[in-house]
Amino acid sequence: MMNFVQVMIDALALGSLYALVALAIGLVFGVMRLVNFAQADYITLGAYSLVVPTASITPPLLFGALSPALMILAVIGMVTMLALMTERIAFRPLRRSDPATLLISSFAVSYFLQSLLTLVHGGRPKAVNIGGALTQPVEFAGIRIPGVQLLTLTVAMTLLVALVLFLKKTPIGIQLRAAAEDFQMARLLGVPANRVIAIAFAISGILAGTISLLFVIQTGLLSIGMGITPVVYAFFATVIGGMGSLGGAVLGGMVVGVASALLQTYLPADLRAFRDAGVFGLVILILLVRPQGLIVTGAAKERV
Repeated sequence: MMNFVQVMIDALALGSLYALVALAIGLVFGVMRLVNFAQADYITLGAYSLVVPTASITPPLLFGALSPALMILAVIGMVTMLALMTERIAFRPLRRSDPATLLISSFAVSYFLQSLLTLVHGGRPKAVNIGGALTQPVEFAGIRIPGVQLLTLTVAMTLLVALVLFLKKTPIGIQLRAAAEDFQMARLLGVPANRVIAIAFAISGILAGTISLLFVIQTGLLSIGMGITPVVYAFFATVIGGMGSLGGAVLGGMVVGVASALLQTYLPADLRAFRDAGVFGLVILILLVRPQGLIVTGAAKERV
């Protein structure tokens, strides 16, 4: 029983991370109908901002040398500015283009950022140690839980609650929700398009910076493709949750993350290499049963 509780905490921590990434993707998709695959590179750049540009395996720290509070602010601030810059330069001029053009622009931004990172830092993985004390297990009622998992779960849940309050209780949050439900109708009702889109990208940057810090604390490793896996999983989560539904993005992220962690734990050792196939099989099964996603927005219902 205690082992099951530990596994469920790990599963919920992973699911909450995927939920945050899925929410970032869902916000941008809701207001622009853009699946922003450059979200993966926001996460990667946030992690690499911790170290001085060098190809060494144990690099000196840059933002990682700051106090914890300043480090968090610096990383999140840098990634947020990056997200706003890409929105202004690469996506806003194409806002009225078809979704395929926006998607190509997203891939172009992603490959540009990856190439820039490779040029500056080199292609070799780097080890970095921040928050080492958080890796120590915490014992509670006979259950030993890694501190980093508790941190991940606490931060993710705090951010999710804060975003829910922001989206439901503030005027700009309500405008953002309205734009995510039906962007054209929201514009006709006076919602400022440029501001809403910029705020969606800013939130995606804040979430990406936070996620990059949590990943580095967990793994202690930097690599050029470190943001790809969580964004791919989060994209699947957004699809099964319901494209354009913010609640669906969070629910889908939890489903995918929990399923991934449970399969990793309970599959026989010789089958664990096929964990991803199991997760993708679950995604296909959900879409076969509910092709519209777990939660359908009002705009989507009207189109059905």
